[in-house]
Amino acid sequence: MTDNVTVDLIRLVALRALPAAPTLLKEWLPEGRPNGREWVARNDVRGDRQAGSFGVSLDSGRWNDFADDQAHGGDLVSLLAYLRQCRQVEAAREIDQRLALGLFESSGAPSTPSAQQAESLKAARTKAEENRRRSDAVQQEKQQAATRQAVQLWQRAKPADRLHPYLVAKCVSPLKLRQMSQGKLLVPLCLDGRLVNLQVIDCAGTKRFLSGGRVLGCYSPLGRVIEGSRLYVCEGWATGATLHIHTGHPVVCAMNAGNLRAVALAMRALHGQSVELVIAGDDDRQTRGNPGRTAANRAAFDAGALVVFPEWPQQAPPELSDFNDLHLWRNQLWEAKP
Repeated sequence: MTDNVTVDLIRLVALRALPAAPTLLKEWLPEGRPNGREWVARNDVRGDRQAGSFGVSLDSGRWNDFADDQAHGGDLVSLLAYLRQCRQVEAAREIDQRLALGLFESSGAPSTPSAQQAESLKAARTKAEENRRRSDAVQQEKQQAATRQAVQLWQRAKPADRLHPYLVAKCVSPLKLRQMSQGKLLVPLCLDGRLVNLQVIDCAGTKRFLSGGRVLGCYSPLGRVIEGSRLYVCEGWATGATLHIHTGHPVVCAMNAGNLRAVALAMRALHGQSVELVIAGDDDRQTRGNPGRTAANRAAFDAGALVVFPEWPQQAPPELSDFNDLHLWRNQLWEAKP
């Protein structure tokens, strides 16, 4: 049995599994839920605490975790292999047995594709490519609509109130954030210097991006970048505001760990060696695999940047993870002094 035959059978299993995607995803990710044509769930592989960044297309099987730039794939077989932490042929065999596709022998070895199966594979590939093109076109339309909405909301909004509950809780000034009449903060996300999306934060601190808006590669800028300056790249806006206020250096906020690398590479491409690029990473000490530290180190290596993390005093609580957490904790200690 050649490797090419095995690869073709894995692809065929992935394509045949698509109609059963809702059923399979309910079994593999039982705490997830449908959101349009996507299944949104927690990523247990990296110890996700809540859903939001991990999604699977019900049309194409494509999956991605925005909080981990290494967690992505193009079909349901690669997804199951990721979730089970096994080889794709093993994942394909499990799906084959679950759906009774009969593409693998009872021994578990791949069977030689028949002429009919080969033709079916060819037709399925064509259909899958059509689905991908259609999905990409729909995604582009959604991103364009979100950009128009972002511009409209931003233009209507007023400068943020420094006494907004979220800003008070994070102990930072609003800088250039704006606020809607309902009290929701607007954090701008830019791409090539152009507003393309917004992060909306309500008074309880709940965050969401505009539906369909682009996030990967986008960033929220704080301060003006000049030649020879230091430029920080971090995750969340409150962390970025803390860094900008305390250091005076410009900051771009990637919004999550999975976007750090894309933003760092974009900043390196934009500014070259004219800036000292520094990744200010989160230190997710209580999360399996420490995704904040892992993503920051990877972004720094690929972008040729420096990397820094919070330096925790011995008495600092272990649940603290970023520079804003450290800032808040120190403020509490200061206020508690007699």
